[in-house]
Amino acid sequence: MSLEHIASYPPAYIAKILRENKIIASVGVSLNPIKPSFLVGRWLSKRGYTIIPVNPVYAGQEMWGQVTYSALSEIKEHIDMVQVFRRSEAVPEIVDEALEHLPNLKTIWMQIGVSHKDAAKKAQAKGIDVIQDLCPKMEHQRLSGELGRYGVNTGLITSKLINLGL
Repeated sequence: MSLEHIASYPPAYIAKILRENKIIASVGVSLNPIKPSFLVGRWLSKRGYTIIPVNPVYAGQEMWGQVTYSALSEIKEHIDMVQVFRRSEAVPEIVDEALEHLPNLKTIWMQIGVSHKDAAKKAQAKGIDVIQDLCPKMEHQRLSGELGRYGVNTGLITSKLINLGL
């Protein structure tokens, strides 16, 4: 994937990532139910994804049936994807930790407003898929026809929607 225009990824690429990455370490997730990271994690967990929370503030507490870790380096279970709910300047450290400690990692997904060109290139050089500045919840909903591009429920379901296997 080219990083020339961060937020333009082919729908089939996003759909493939959403299909193939079912165990997600969510870095920066909050236990506060009004925070976007909580809402996204909860929604994904109700759609069959396993969300492994990572936030030192909540370490040891349970969220969606999973224990919260303080760092990626503490996780022993298989992780397909790291989802980043931190500021862009924190991304290089997160990517480095993920690359070092998560041997089965397939994807780094940076939330809306989060991107880091150099960290993305480093991950891609190791064969890791990268998505920046998008929300997996919104993309899942958009590709399935549930929501429009910017999270608005269009109420429109049409035969023109592409079946991407979600």
